[in-house]
Amino acid sequence: MSSFNNPHHIYLFEMTNGKQKLAYGSTPEDAYESLRLRLADEEIAQVVKEKCIKIPQRELQKHVHNLG
Repeated sequence: MSSFNNPHHIYLFEMTNGKQKLAYGSTPEDAYESLRLRLADEEIAQVVKEKCIKIPQRELQKHVHNLG
């Protein structure tokens, strides 16, 4: 299946330490699952699954200072 048929977006997930984690996926749930594959158990426990925002790629530089 082509990735053009299933567009992906960039999501920023809040963390309990005040930082944010960056993930991509077609939905917030898909993006969270990609985080679960990337992060250790201790790191994923800090991610607040219910608190995420979708951002356009052109605004990514505005959020780099808060990534953790």
